[in-house]
Amino acid sequence: MSKPDPFGFDMSVSSAKKRNPRGRRGMSGASETSTRVCAHEGCNEAGKFRAPKAPDVLDDYLWFCQKHVREYNQKWNFFEGTTEAELNAQQSKDKVWERTTRPLGDPEARAWARLGIEDPHQVLGQNATQNPGRGQAAGRRLPPTERRAIEILEAKDSWTKTEVRRAYKKLIKVLHPDMNGGDRSQEEQLQEVVWAWDQIKESRNFKD
Repeated sequence: MSKPDPFGFDMSVSSAKKRNPRGRRGMSGASETSTRVCAHEGCNEAGKFRAPKAPDVLDDYLWFCQKHVREYNQKWNFFEGTTEAELNAQQSKDKVWERTTRPLGDPEARAWARLGIEDPHQVLGQNATQNPGRGQAAGRRLPPTERRAIEILEAKDSWTKTEVRRAYKKLIKVLHPDMNGGDRSQEEQLQEVVWAWDQIKESRNFKD
């Protein structure tokens, strides 16, 4: 049981309705205090039932008697004049209670986008492509002569001597006059290839 207010104010809902009866509606939806006349042409009954004027004017009403508000509601079509594309769009919104789903994405990319930068690498400019990373630079530590020999033989420092020898023989077939039809125009390169193989052949840095 609620206690009476010590200041003499009655804050109950029923008391508020008694003080302000405007807009009170019965169980049938009729506005008990309405003094309007039914908006249907030729009808002089009291207009106690309201209905929106148009789909795009939902906060302005017409007032009818009970009979004519039923007729009005039966003819009511919220989507009247709506194209099929607009109808499909509205149905999609209704599925999520008109709360559009935010697209998923990289939060870091969105942070850069707020600064007007589409690609974070733009901040670095040309320096963005000058560092190839440790993966490409890392390799076996070799003496300068052996490193040069590997480059000449178009081999890799991770290969075995057997693999390097295959690359050496492949080059010999292309460069040696006895194997390329007597072409001696590449003899200088042939000498470099022979020198390079001698370096790797005697090296202890490559497994057999």
